[in-house]
Amino acid sequence: MGMRAAIVVGATGLTGASLVEQLCENDEYVSVTVIARRAPAFSHPKLEVKIRNFDTLEEKDIEFAHELYCCLGTTIKKVGSREEFEKVDFEYPLTIASLAKNRGIPHMLVITAMGAKENSPFYYNRVKGKLEHDLMELGLQRLSIIRPSLLVGEREELRLGEKVGERVLKLAKPLLVGPLKRSRAIEASQVAKAMIVIALYGDKQPVTIYPSQELAKLDFPETQDEDVSREQLFNWNNRKLSSTSDEGDKVNREVVINRDKYKVEETFVDKEVNFQHREDK
Repeated sequence: MGMRAAIVVGATGLTGASLVEQLCENDEYVSVTVIARRAPAFSHPKLEVKIRNFDTLEEKDIEFAHELYCCLGTTIKKVGSREEFEKVDFEYPLTIASLAKNRGIPHMLVITAMGAKENSPFYYNRVKGKLEHDLMELGLQRLSIIRPSLLVGEREELRLGEKVGERVLKLAKPLLVGPLKRSRAIEASQVAKAMIVIALYGDKQPVTIYPSQELAKLDFPETQDEDVSREQLFNWNNRKLSSTSDEGDKVNREVVINRDKYKVEETFVDKEVNFQHREDK
């Protein structure tokens, strides 16, 4: 049983909702806090929900956690203007990241988009690219950027365009090989699982970018029980010597975080942009 705590923003979207459920079911986590504008339908003994207005979010609203998962995202059609879209997809994540940094949260995982790039010809990808750039400039202790392709799953709201795109990509999946493999649609539940795998076992570099094709392959490592022979089990002399040796190896450890030592480096760049999507994470 672990002792980890997580904060999730964007928990009412497709990926965020699945992420919250999986975090609550994961033995490594004892506490999951959702910060949202409305309560999610899911409930669990580990789960705490804080209803907040993101326009007035303060540092006191964010307590310490081991991971901050950001699944915020919307569409222009839903919010009505580019200004409101940028508020949800750019301003809120950046503000929350800054507050989390001040709180000493060591790891932020954020969903952007496949093809995110500041100079992209597509507005959606430009906003996501700017978010990635500014988050890197913020100098977080550890930043994991999640770049999924088209997310599929059961939504509360119907998006006809995305449903059509989902069906087309499913039919075309056998043809999407080689460089085109990155364009395959991906289940939101798999993205959520991949985020937890990254948090627990992922690259410890200051900045790591995970493209969709890599997210699709991530899974929890298999656990194997250590085989102990009958002779080892009942040889008390050996067990006593081993125990004595272990005691000598034990040391008290103090973890000191020196943020000045961290450098922001991009360890993966998804150079090709060949797909555009608008997604409520």
